[in-house]
Amino acid sequence: MATLCVFLLIAVPLDPVLSLAFYLPVNSIKCLQERIGKDVLVSGEYEVSQQHETTRTTLKIVDSLWETLYIKENATKGKLSFVTPNYEQIEVCFSSISPMGSGRVPDQLVILNLKHGVEAQNNREIEKLEKLTPLEAKLTHLEHLSQSIADDFTYLRKRGKEMRQTNSSTNMQIQLRSVISVCGFLALATWQISFLRRFFKTKKLIE
Repeated sequence: MATLCVFLLIAVPLDPVLSLAFYLPVNSIKCLQERIGKDVLVSGEYEVSQQHETTRTTLKIVDSLWETLYIKENATKGKLSFVTPNYEQIEVCFSSISPMGSGRVPDQLVILNLKHGVEAQNNREIEKLEKLTPLEAKLTHLEHLSQSIADDFTYLRKRGKEMRQTNSSTNMQIQLRSVISVCGFLALATWQISFLRRFFKTKKLIE
């Protein structure tokens, strides 16, 4: 039975453009995790090098609740697009399966380009749909970019506040457990001393 190898790649959360290339061994899975804000458009392109006739490559994107946002079996080349339903840590996974094992099948080259937020929007589509002049389209793009930056800072402040609350709660629990431990040791020491005094008195070693 072929073993399943898991590799984890972590991207920078504030970078709106993610481009990477890696080799995917047969019968393995490689995943990428990235935190993205709420109601953010994510789009991208992927390309998998020519695969052996028995190899099947699957692209699957899930959120933090393991809900599927996008899936493509027998993935070779294509585009993807979805909107995050909430503040999510999405996971993009490429998996390769071949019944022939890993000895005879070469690794596949995977190229992935992901964009989110403003970078995922097509300026030409904005100009076409809203009938904007090139200058107006550029200003609209800058407005969306400014809003995206503001949303990122809002998200970071929220995460910072959550982290401070978690640290404060953890410190309180540690202090409480320390006090309980000290009280327990003192109670145990008192009981031991009392037990030894009674024992020595019973043996008439002390008065």
